[in-house]
Amino acid sequence: MIGFDYGTSNCAVGVMQNGTPSILPLGEHGKYVASTLYSPSREVIVNWLSQQLHETEQKEFQLQRKLQLQKGNNVLRELKLDGISSDLFFGKQALQAYLADPEEGYYIKSPKSFLGASGLFPQQVQLFEDIVAAMMANIKQLTEQTLDREITQAVIGRPINFQGSRGEESNKQAINVLTNAAKRVGFKEVEFQFEPVAAGFEFEASLTKETKVLVVDIGGGTTDCSMLLMGPELQSLSNRTQHLLSHSGERIGGNDFDIGLALAGIMPELGINSFLKSGKPMPVNSFYQAVAINKINEQNEFYSAENQRFLNELVRDSKQPEQVKRLLKVQTEKLSYLLVNGAEQAKIALTDQDEFLISLENLDEDLTTLVSRDTLLTGIKRELSGIANLMHQAVEESSEQPDVIFITGGTAKSPVLNAFFQQHFPNTPIVLGDHFGSVTAGLTRWANKIFA
Repeated sequence: MIGFDYGTSNCAVGVMQNGTPSILPLGEHGKYVASTLYSPSREVIVNWLSQQLHETEQKEFQLQRKLQLQKGNNVLRELKLDGISSDLFFGKQALQAYLADPEEGYYIKSPKSFLGASGLFPQQVQLFEDIVAAMMANIKQLTEQTLDREITQAVIGRPINFQGSRGEESNKQAINVLTNAAKRVGFKEVEFQFEPVAAGFEFEASLTKETKVLVVDIGGGTTDCSMLLMGPELQSLSNRTQHLLSHSGERIGGNDFDIGLALAGIMPELGINSFLKSGKPMPVNSFYQAVAINKINEQNEFYSAENQRFLNELVRDSKQPEQVKRLLKVQTEKLSYLLVNGAEQAKIALTDQDEFLISLENLDEDLTTLVSRDTLLTGIKRELSGIANLMHQAVEESSEQPDVIFITGGTAKSPVLNAFFQQHFPNTPIVLGDHFGSVTAGLTRWANKIFA
């Protein structure tokens, strides 16, 4: 049995060892595998996945996906003739493969962000299920290699709300995708637990008395808050329903901070604040679409032929065409992920330093832009306001005041966020958890409890 954090930014697996959760090393990835996948072609993901399945599941899968597998086989033959590897890459290797040649192959970051999206066609849902299953198959294989045994039981973390405008219908769609993918790759028993509740279970192990805890989990794709009643006398119980006082959650996360920093710190070099020859301000929609890597429709529109024609017109009509040409280059060479990755690396660096120089040499030789913590704050003001609203919502709905606020998630390390939390809850102690490991550890504790 494992606790499986299939995260928006990273994936991690935990097992209980000597009564304590232990996060497993997963081969050369280390303890955390970035939630990314790279394939030489989107069509061959289904073929790769088919080869990973057990014989019985494989036969059923091949019957269900006959047409897709035939199309994938045709693409595989073409790749072989061209001398291109048909391998799939995961984690950092996936990012490296994309950065080596952004125009080629199929790269996806944080597919979990799309699972509850509204308006997906059945074939799109099927594609995401295949992508998730491929990533889970990779994680399961690495886990079994580390433990030297088969794993069939998993508690998987989930946000309070997945992305999507249809509420519980969006959540149901996402959970169905995750469940189908997990069962397909060999997890026979699958349970889900809210990620902030899981983080709370880990924090609970350190408590010496009954405590009302506001858990704030700032993940890569969502921020989730739970007001929980916790304590040493409660943690042995297998039914905690009455101790879960309230929940709130929205699609505000680390990816949005990266996008916000890209808009505030990078897009000025691409002309977002410039003017047309007519004196009118530059239309900004394409700038937003360029970095909206967590929104399928926005990315589709940005990379459409119609938008390419529009961007060529913007270059012609701009007072500073050399800047807008860089935006056109992002469109023609599929560089959206590269821009957001630059912003993400800057966000991480700004945890420990006041300024960071982002290289934009892929857009123009020797081009750089300097960003600071103030740039980050400017870029994420709307997201911070949203997180504050979620925290207050959870408190109000519980009709209780927290004794302590427990904050986890990679982005929570930022001094910009810490100052913000102190501002909004000046009289409540704030504890920062293991920024990447709290959810995994809590899921592991819960798996040990319900599958024991």
